[in-house]
Amino acid sequence: MTKKRSRYATVKDRPEALTALRNLKMARSAHAYVRGNTAKFYEWLEAAHGFTLPEGPPVWICGDCHVGNLGPIANAKGHIQIEIRDLDQTVIGNPAHDLIRLGLSLASAARGSDLPGVMTSKMLEQMIEGYERAFGESNGDIPQPESVEIAMRNALRRKWKQLAQERIRDTRPTIPLGKTFWPLGKAEDEAIRALFANEKVRRLVTSLRERDDEATIEVLDAAYWVKGCSSLGNLRYAVLVAIGGDGGELCLMDVKEAVRPLAPGHSEADMPKDNAERVVTGAWHLSPALGNRMLAGLVMDRTVFVRELLPQDLKFEIEHLTPEEAMKVARFLARIVGKAHARQMDGAVRTKWLNELRRRRSKTLDAPSWLWSSVVELMMTHEGAYLDHCRKYAALAA
Repeated sequence: MTKKRSRYATVKDRPEALTALRNLKMARSAHAYVRGNTAKFYEWLEAAHGFTLPEGPPVWICGDCHVGNLGPIANAKGHIQIEIRDLDQTVIGNPAHDLIRLGLSLASAARGSDLPGVMTSKMLEQMIEGYERAFGESNGDIPQPESVEIAMRNALRRKWKQLAQERIRDTRPTIPLGKTFWPLGKAEDEAIRALFANEKVRRLVTSLRERDDEATIEVLDAAYWVKGCSSLGNLRYAVLVAIGGDGGELCLMDVKEAVRPLAPGHSEADMPKDNAERVVTGAWHLSPALGNRMLAGLVMDRTVFVRELLPQDLKFEIEHLTPEEAMKVARFLARIVGKAHARQMDGAVRTKWLNELRRRRSKTLDAPSWLWSSVVELMMTHEGAYLDHCRKYAALAA
């Protein structure tokens, strides 16, 4: 009888399995490669260019501001708003870096949707118009694109059962092992339970959604979580917790390793040296609804941040864009990023940054020339790197 192959890797086999999975994900499309390769973006940023990027005011930036890192987020009371939802790379840095990263992501999405090249220039114009709306006098709302409305409707409808079915494929108090969840080692299991025995973590769990502040919490199950792309290989755990004893409310906690950022910070920035504290602090500034639900901690002497996954937390899945939808998405998402940057600046700094954005525009493009040049150069760099990645992946697979 042939032995059935396991759908999950052991602790020993994890590094090799995760590397193979990351390479597979990045080979699926050029857009997936752009989203999953933050390092390539900052390698380009460090290289010499034929143009100069503006030195924007030092504020907390996302650091990895691609389309998939924005989406609906619920605050501690369950109210939903659209914010930046992934802050692993957050630093006090140059807001121009977020604009370029978002522009690259939108341009690669347009290419993946087989839109003509002229749409990229139009999307960048709409992106800058939306971003500037967060700083200027006409700071009114921008209509939500259809893809955003769909995500918001789905977020509003979602309950714990949907979250459980999506994340753990079950509503029973266990996490089934398989493709998404892999077994923990003994040391990992002990470290997770020690983390959730911490009073600060208990208070974080009970602080959400009007729970009893004095309720006890108990770890029912935990597993290594195979999730993401660029972060595959770092620690990531799903932890199923009961609140208030046997038969109490269930919640699913996300424990994610915080590593040194690739995004360059401002030379005089006063940021927490602890990477988990850096992520939590950046979240407080950029996405308050998320930052108030996060806490820094340690697992096996490695820095992690902890947050509860709420049913309403979703990311945008923008795979196929029409020309009209592409421009609406660019304008809307850029305004979300603009609001996150603008709330950290006083009036004088806002005005100065807005004036800088309005400089150096050609007669044929209503967007900064440095943004257009950056996105074009990055698209060429990433296209070549993507094809080379696919060639190497195919050779290894063969």
